[in-house]
Amino acid sequence: MTVGVSRVSWVFLGFALWVALFGLGLYSLIARPPRLSAPLPPATPPRGTLYAQDGTPLAISLKEGRYYPLGKSASQLLGFGERGTGKGLEGLERDLNGALEAGRSFTLTLDPWIQALAEKALWEGLARSRGAFGTLLVMDREGNLRAVANGPAFDPLAPRGDPNRDISWRNHAFLVPLEPGSTMKALTAAMLIEEGAASLTTRVEAPMQRVVDEWTIRDVIPHPPILTLAEVLRYSSNVGISLLAEALPKQVFYRYMERLHLTDPTPLPGVRVASPVVTPPRTWSSAAYANHTFGQGFLITPLHLTAAFNTLVDGLYRPPRLFAQQEGQPERVFSPATARAIRQALKEGLAPRASLAGYPLAGKTGTAQVVVNGKYSKEVFTAWFAGFVPGDEPLYTVVVAVHHPKGEIHGSLVAAPIFREVAAGLLAYRGVPPYAEGR
Repeated sequence: MTVGVSRVSWVFLGFALWVALFGLGLYSLIARPPRLSAPLPPATPPRGTLYAQDGTPLAISLKEGRYYPLGKSASQLLGFGERGTGKGLEGLERDLNGALEAGRSFTLTLDPWIQALAEKALWEGLARSRGAFGTLLVMDREGNLRAVANGPAFDPLAPRGDPNRDISWRNHAFLVPLEPGSTMKALTAAMLIEEGAASLTTRVEAPMQRVVDEWTIRDVIPHPPILTLAEVLRYSSNVGISLLAEALPKQVFYRYMERLHLTDPTPLPGVRVASPVVTPPRTWSSAAYANHTFGQGFLITPLHLTAAFNTLVDGLYRPPRLFAQQEGQPERVFSPATARAIRQALKEGLAPRASLAGYPLAGKTGTAQVVVNGKYSKEVFTAWFAGFVPGDEPLYTVVVAVHHPKGEIHGSLVAAPIFREVAAGLLAYRGVPPYAEGR
C-alpha cells in the first residue's frame, strides 16, 4: 500500500512540474513574443550582357565586376560605368543602363573581326597624321553597323584622366558633329541628276574662284576652265558644284537633306547621337546655299554621313542598325540609276591613295575647315573619305574622319590611305578575288 501511494505522489509531482513549465513557457511567449525575421529582398539580377553579332561577349558582369573581354576594342561605343555600382556613365552602358540593370542583354550588329580591322587602320593612320581624334564606320548595304571605331584607343578599365582633356573615351562617331566638306558634293550631284537638273556630262564654266555675296569661293586643285559634273567630282571643284546647284532651288536641296536624314536628331533611337546643326533654308543667303552644296555651313556626325552615303548603294535610305532586332523601313531617295551613276563617277575619279590594284573602289575625299573662335581656321581641318567596297556592287560603305591632322591635312592624303587598308581587309575577309583586267 505504501508503494502505491508513493507512485501516485511521483506522478502527481511530475504532472505539477509539467504544468508549471508549460505555464512559464506560455508566460514567456506572451511577455516576450518572438521577433519574426524580415523577408529577404529579391536577388538583384546580374547586369545584362552586350554581345557582338556572332555571340562574342563585349561587356559582361562577373563576380569581380564589369569586364570587357575584347579590351580596347569598341570601348568608346560600349562605354563604362561607376567602379562600385556599375551604373552606366558613358556609351551604351549609359544609354541602356535601365535595361541592363534589369538584367536584359543585347546583341549588337558589330562584327568583331571588322571592328578590329577598322581600329587597326584608324589608330595607325591617326598616329601617322598626329590627328587630335578620328573615327571610322563600316556599314553593310542593309544598314547594319559592322564597325564603329574611334581613336585614340581607350581602355575602359584603366584609371581615368580628366575627361575634358583626355577625350579618348568619347564615341566621336556619334557624339561629334562636323562639317562634312567635299564628301557632300557626291550627294549634291545625286540630287542634281535625280531632279533632271544635270547629268554626269553636263558642262559648266568653272574658274578657280568666284564671288557670291562678297564671299569668295575658291578651288584648291588646278583644273580646266570647263568641267563636266563628273569632272567637278574628280577635281573636287567648289566653284563647279555651287554653279551647277543653282539649277536646284534651295528648298529642294533642303528636302533632300531631310530625306537623307541629315537633319535628323535621332537617327538611331535609344542611343545618344549629337543633333545636326542645320539652319532652315529661308535663312540662307546665296553664299550660304553655295557653301551647303560643298559641305560647309552645317554640322553632322560621321554616323549621319555614313547612313546618307549608304543611300548611293541603290538609292534607298536605310536607318542605321546597331541592334540585332532593330526595326527600320528603307525609304527611296534616289533611283538605282542615279546611285549607280554617282558611284561610277566616284570610281573614275578615285584619289590615288585610296585605290587598290585589282579592285574597283569608289569614294569621295573631303577637307573641311573647322570654325575656331567664330571663323574658319587656316590650321584646323577635318580630313574625310567616304566610299564603297567594292565600287560597282558595294558590300560596305566606309567613312573615315581624322580631326586636326598635322602636316598633311587633305582627305586624299590623310583619310584615303586608311580607307584603302580597310577595303583590302574587307575584300579579303569576304573572299572577293581581284577583278579580271578590263572588267
